[in-house]
Amino acid sequence: MFSQYFGHYLLNKGLINTEQLKEALGLQAETHAKLGVLSVNAGYMTPIQVEEVHDKQKQIDKRFGEIAIELGFLTEEQLDQLLSGQKQNHLILGQALVDLGYMNIDQFSTALNNYKKEHSLSDKQFNAIKAGDIDTLVETIVGLEGSTDRELFTNYLSLFAKNLIRFIDDQVRLEAKVVDGQSKADWLVTQLIKENGDSVQTISTGIACDERTFIKFASIYAEETINEIDEFAKDSVSEFLNLHNGIFLVNMSNRGVELDMEPQKVQENAVVPVGAIIVTAYLSFGAIDVVICRIN
Repeated sequence: MFSQYFGHYLLNKGLINTEQLKEALGLQAETHAKLGVLSVNAGYMTPIQVEEVHDKQKQIDKRFGEIAIELGFLTEEQLDQLLSGQKQNHLILGQALVDLGYMNIDQFSTALNNYKKEHSLSDKQFNAIKAGDIDTLVETIVGLEGSTDRELFTNYLSLFAKNLIRFIDDQVRLEAKVVDGQSKADWLVTQLIKENGDSVQTISTGIACDERTFIKFASIYAEETINEIDEFAKDSVSEFLNLHNGIFLVNMSNRGVELDMEPQKVQENAVVPVGAIIVTAYLSFGAIDVVICRIN
């Protein structure tokens, strides 16, 4: 998931263009992150040292790790650690960009460090994000500092991202959406979650998107071809929201908070509740808005 954020960071900084990012993301699944990129990312080697090892490889038939150890750039322990983490997605993206000639290792390393600084990430946060910790990523990137329900909403959005990856698309990027006034949606699927107890608290949750994305989302979740927004399509997207919310309720129950769900509703040309937290989830085939808010 971090590769999506970092890729768009590179795009916004003008280091790559849209087509280059698209091509690099397309190569992720088949690109194997090489030890040179891993070594620089871990801070064990510099780009100059990596190039020295590569030059040595043109002269002798030895692996990168063997040469790096012989030159004193890596220890055996460091090499073992790098090998165990050789499939981190953001590094696969980085290797794709390097292999395609759109960036070199030095540029990649510099951009990665600048990303960390610009987002004010601690070493612990940054390492967690790079390692695929979605909870930390959502907490630090989406930005819910002004919300009194920050922990609740962050937990909800983190789980939502995980479920999107599990069931819909592994190319996911979340981004907080700033809305001034009333917001409308071509299609909106909602479900209310109510807290048990003397003082009933209600949370409205929802998925909003355009017609094309709705149909594609429904098709993927149903694992069938859907060509229009019929009852089957509505049921498919509704069931995804219901599945996600069901898992969320189980998680909250494990924390001692008991919640109940009401049936889902599907609306066309709907109005999004004023004051709702809206987070856009960018997927490989389109974008959906995740809508969550408390209702008095």
